[in-house]
This record gives sequence, structure tokens and C-alpha cells, in this order.
Amino acid sequence: MEVSWGCTRFVLVLAVGLIFSVAEVCNGGKTSSFVRNDDLSRDMPIDSDVFRVPPGYNAPQQVHITQGDHVGKGLIVSWITPDEPGSNTVLYWAENSELKNRADGFVLAYKYFNYTSGYIHHCTITDLQFDTKYYYEVGIGNTTRQFWFRTPPEVGPDVPYTFGLIGDLGQTHDSNRTLTHYELNPAKGQTLLFVGDLSYADDYPFHDNTRWDTWGRFIERNAAYQPWIWTAGNHEIDFAPQFGEAIPFKPYTYRFHVPYKASESTTPFWYSIKRASAYIIIMSSYSAYGKYTPQYKWLEDEFTKVNRTETPWLIVLMHCPFYNSYAHHYMEGETMRVMYEPWFVEYKVDVVFAGHVHAYERSERISNIAYNITNALCTPMSNPSAPVYITIGDGGNLEGLVTEMTEPQPSYSAFREASFGHGILEIKNRTHAYFGWHRNQDGYAVEADSVWLLNRYWNSWEESSAAAL
Repeated sequence: MEVSWGCTRFVLVLAVGLIFSVAEVCNGGKTSSFVRNDDLSRDMPIDSDVFRVPPGYNAPQQVHITQGDHVGKGLIVSWITPDEPGSNTVLYWAENSELKNRADGFVLAYKYFNYTSGYIHHCTITDLQFDTKYYYEVGIGNTTRQFWFRTPPEVGPDVPYTFGLIGDLGQTHDSNRTLTHYELNPAKGQTLLFVGDLSYADDYPFHDNTRWDTWGRFIERNAAYQPWIWTAGNHEIDFAPQFGEAIPFKPYTYRFHVPYKASESTTPFWYSIKRASAYIIIMSSYSAYGKYTPQYKWLEDEFTKVNRTETPWLIVLMHCPFYNSYAHHYMEGETMRVMYEPWFVEYKVDVVFAGHVHAYERSERISNIAYNITNALCTPMSNPSAPVYITIGDGGNLEGLVTEMTEPQPSYSAFREASFGHGILEIKNRTHAYFGWHRNQDGYAVEADSVWLLNRYWNSWEESSAAAL
């Protein structure tokens, strides 16, 4: 089980220079008693400053970046020009360097019902130096816009790195609080892992795609400066044959490009990246995943490629959670769990992040893989080789929070609370990582839930020792 804050105390000596920390081992689950405002999440006004269009004719907007290769030396820069294609070139240079480099991208556009997109640019920069700050420019003439990013350290087993976690964000006042809370968190996330459900454009009449544009301008203040690693959720499907839109994920795939070919995937809905000491696998809850499907065959090969002596932290992102004790979306992920949970245990996945449920929940290390139809062994059991499952679909979207929970709280559920917030995962070294969940109502440094994660590959002996205390 995980070392977390709040029950029987013991002093844990953390490896590789970490300080002594007062911690505890919890056998029972906790449902938070925190009482939040019951008001529905309301959209920010369309004339809100967070949706402001940059000044100037054809000025680039909705700028965002993501990793552009498998190891972190590449970057994909994406932006939209509203009036004409303009330049598809990115100029970039290292800090303190006068030498400007250029990379050329390509331009796309699409129609969706009665909407026509602007000109969508995607440009991949390659052969960057690790752990280096770069500046970059997009646009042309008087409407050039400049941003910056920092590449990750070179991949290695003891490389510390900090990830942010957000899901189901939308574009409400609560969404803005979540993003602001993340930006001002003193832990300073370096890359954001986004677990699906982006703009919620499909919740508006006729899947109003102008809401994709407002959302892109809303997140630019962060996504133009640090990579957002994308996972597709159900609100990205945008399947609407009733008004002639029968291609799933159409707006999403035009607007958000990912380096799926670098991990030998055949589609952008499932892929993997390495970043610092983490190996991150992104799965698709809304693509075919049964036996012999492309996603199944890719994942079967992918797990065998993970070298835990190089990237000890094995992280999986998906949208629909395997374990969820809220009434909404209860057991929706069951068929996918039955298919893939044995692999998660076999390959000792450290942590699985999901969204979909508009609340927060963290599980114990459990699995439910013993059932064979006749043995009646169908209850989740403690399993030190299993991942911790964290649901973080609490970004703030207009559908609001899920507050109804199954009772009594299942033994596999360590902590749950129906509040909006974000997560921070701080990888310390090959053996220890620290996860904290921050509700929007608290101070920027306050954690409403937290847990030390002991690496499954390097720390299985410590897990047994801690469990005996």
C-alpha cells in the first residue's frame, strides 16, 4: 500500500537525500467532509479577457505546444491564423544565442456543419538540446508573436521532473480557477498531462466549434509555454450524423497533433513518450480495444519496450477510469479493465491517471484479475504489483461536479472528494515520487490529498516492509 498522510504515524527515511517525513499507512478509505459551493459551473462571458483575440490582422492565436518525438528533443508548435494561411514557419533560438533557426510546418482547415475553421498550423522542431530554454516566434510582419519553452533533461533513471495533471477542463469560471491554481502552484509543473475532455464544444448547440477557438485562446497562456500531453476523451468524439458529421474526433485531430508515429502507433489516439525518468503511455477509451484490434496489438508490443533501468516510472493516461466509486459513470471502464488490467499488473505500472468522472479519487494498490467465471473471486484485492488509480476529471467544466457516491465507500478507494482542482506529480528519483491534489478553494500550496509513491520496479521490497508497519 502507499505511504500517505493522515492515520498511524511512522518515520520514513526517503532514499537518495530526501528528508525524513512524517507519514502514515492507511488501511481504510476516506470520503472528504469538505463542503463546496453547490452553484453550477457557469461559462465565462464570450467577451472575457481570457478569450481575447490577439491584436493585428491575421495574428496567430491558440498557440500550444506538445512533445514532438519520443525522447523530448522534438517539439510540435500549433497555432491558428484566422484570415489567411500566412506563414507556416517557426523561428526558434536557444537562450543567450543570436543564431535563429527555422522549421517549416503545414496548414490545415476543416468544415463542421455550419462552421469553417481558421488556418491550423502544425510545425515540428527537431534536434533540440536537452534542458535548454528556447524562444520561438510565429506569424509574420507586424503580427509576429514570441513565446518560450524549456526542453526536458535527458532521459535517465534518477532525473527529477514535475508533471501537472488536469482533466475535463472546459471553459467556465471554475475552469479558469483550476488553470490559475495550477499556474500559481509553487511546485511549478513543467509539463501538463491532460487526461481528456478539452473544450466541451459538443455541449453547445450544433457542437458549436467556435467554442474550440475560445478554448484554444483560453489555454494559450500556459500551453504556449509548456507541453500539454493530450489524451482524447468522449467530448472529443464530436460524432453528429444528425447534421452530417459522421467522422469521429474530427475537430480534435485537426487541431491537436501528437508524435504518435515515433512510438510506432498507427493513430494519434494511442501513443507513448519518454520524458525525463518517466515512460508515459496514452490509451484511448473510445477507440476499439478488444483483442487483436490495433490498439491491443500496439499496447501488447509497447509494454515490452519499456526499460525500467532507463525510465523507471511507468505512467498510463486514459480518459475513462477502471476504478470509480462515484454513481456517475460507475463501471463504465469495466470492459477495458478486464482486457488490460492483467498487463498493468504484469508490467508493474506505477500510476494510472484518468478523467471522465467530475470529481477526485485515489485508489489503493489493488487488482481484480483472479476471476475466471467459476471461482467467484471478483472483489478487488490488495496487490503490490498493481498501480495506484487516480481520477482527476475535476477541471471545472459546465456539466458541474459529480457528488453522488456509492456507499459504503469501497475498500479499494483511499480518498475521494467532489471538488474542482488539479494534481502535481513530482518524481524525485528512481524509487520515490510524490503526488498532491489541490482543490481550487485552498491556497496555492495547500494539498487536500497527497501520497508518496514507491516505484513498482525498484521498490517492491520496501512496499512489503512498509505494509508490515
